Amino acid sequence: MAVTLADVARLAGVSPATVSRVINDSAKKVNEQLRERVLAAVRELHYVPNAHAQSVARPRKSAVGVIVHDVSDPYFAEITRGLQRQAGAHDRLLVICNSYREPERELAYVGLLRAQQVHALILAGSGYHDDEFTERLNGELNAYQQAGGRVAVIGRHRLVGSAVLPGNEAGAHALGLRVLGLGHREVGVISGPRYLTTTTDRLTGFRRAFDELGIPLPASRIIYSDFTRDGGAAATASLLDAQPNLTALITLNDSMAVGAMATLRERGIRVPDDISVTGFDDMPIARDVTPGLTTVKLPLVEMGERAMALALGDGAQPHTENADATLVWRASCTAPPAL
Repeated sequence: MAVTLADVARLAGVSPATVSRVINDSAKKVNEQLRERVLAAVRELHYVPNAHAQSVARPRKSAVGVIVHDVSDPYFAEITRGLQRQAGAHDRLLVICNSYREPERELAYVGLLRAQQVHALILAGSGYHDDEFTERLNGELNAYQQAGGRVAVIGRHRLVGSAVLPGNEAGAHALGLRVLGLGHREVGVISGPRYLTTTTDRLTGFRRAFDELGIPLPASRIIYSDFTRDGGAAATASLLDAQPNLTALITLNDSMAVGAMATLRERGIRVPDDISVTGFDDMPIARDVTPGLTTVKLPLVEMGERAMALALGDGAQPHTENADATLVWRASCTAPPAL
């Protein structure tokens, strides 16, 4: 038979209301002697509070709603590790929702999490090039903040709340300069979806590097695909068919780079002897593929930790933090064969 709050009250010799105030950490404080008696009774009876009753007694206190594009994607898995680590340090429960890069699903999750009266909302992942959707989403987030909720975002544009912004453009610019500095001129780009702001940021960084060095990057050498291993594999096949003389492939994330290397291997094209390959993000797999993948490292776990800290912090005003990108050079990229 389940132990009830009344059982705890009887053993402690206090009223059920006093037990409730201790368990729910009520603003109406209980003196320390009574509090210790209640907690001793809780331990002796192995009492587990009713989560639903607690949510009624203290809404928004324990749960944080997190919306990511896809937690099975290594990028978001790493960010989620950081979110969970910081949430655990603050005894918070995470409610994680996958939007699968579907804006309407994301908007629906914001509404559902608001209805659950979570303490804070965190949205992780690229923004969308969709002004109408952004306006609607901001309307939901503004209403949530006005009701006392906290909002933090990772890698978003033009959304309300605090933000952790990854160095996508700066990292791509640095990588582009380094690849071109090795002598590569016939360079192809395996890009993510056009509608994502992350794609735009990274492409902007690469284009800036090409422009600064006076090297053309024709549209015919850029192909758009999904941010997945299979997307990278298919895009590489299409690009090689159209541009067989490429000496380097720049991919906009590591999963796509792994797919690109698989396609090259199937075609008997050696990396980096025949063609160099680079990625972005520095996923754990980047160290384990052969050859090791040259990439741009983002501090993904730290980004999750920082976003959670912003969501749980005491600052009344939204705050923006930048997460710097750094180059990680491995064996997949070297000078072109002719040099």
